[in-house]
Amino acid sequence: MKKIIALVLAVAMIASVAMLAGCGNSNKDGAKATEAKAAKLTMATNAYFVPYEYYEGTDIVGIDVEIAKAIADKLGMELEVVDIEFDSIITGVQTGKYDMGMAGLTVTDERKQSVDFSDSYATGIQSIIVKEGSPITSTDDILAADAQYKIGVQLSTTGDLAISEDYEKAGKSDDLITRFTTANDAVSALGSGKIDAVIIDNEPAKSYAAANEGMKVLSTEYLSENYAICFAKNNTELKDKVNGALKELIADGTVKNIIDKYIKAN
Repeated sequence: MKKIIALVLAVAMIASVAMLAGCGNSNKDGAKATEAKAAKLTMATNAYFVPYEYYEGTDIVGIDVEIAKAIADKLGMELEVVDIEFDSIITGVQTGKYDMGMAGLTVTDERKQSVDFSDSYATGIQSIIVKEGSPITSTDDILAADAQYKIGVQLSTTGDLAISEDYEKAGKSDDLITRFTTANDAVSALGSGKIDAVIIDNEPAKSYAAANEGMKVLSTEYLSENYAICFAKNNTELKDKVNGALKELIADGTVKNIIDKYIKAN
């Protein structure tokens, strides 16, 4: 009888050890899963902004994507690029849905109220696209007191913010501004005569004008701006890490080489 009891106790002890070992493995697996999740850097963008981000087949490529990949590599993280509507980027980052936003984002006082920014990594220019033969030849023509030109912009972009402010200062109706979900929609509206001009970043402007016969980019810029990466205000640790990596990539020439790869000097 004693032998039977001893045998039962021995089996119970072995089972207990096995269960504890199993729990230990589960904890390790859970820790590994957490580490893998923590090692991912999620970048929100709008992939219709050539040459900063755009589709090449099913892949999103461009200046911002390559710079973000270089940053992720320096930090030992895996980059995940998520394509969303442009006007959802700030909100998505602000609420923590995405780690950072990178989409040719201009640093503005208004945006600073919602998110924090890295150092600037590129300078952009807002340009004006018109049809050949258009009476609009410069920014002054658009802002003239008696002018009633219909302007197309991509919703929530710098072009949208700038023309909205300028038209308000000039006492012009906001109805003269048409806001599109994508820049492509705005350019299409220009082509069909629904609007008189499109205000958009210079590099995409040149691409659209080249792809659409009868359109041109005015030689006078609408305004210049600085591009940077945005972060949630409570995500200071990530912002500092990314900014530190970005500074190194600017200092060693990596950022310049990436930009020069996509934007050839005139």
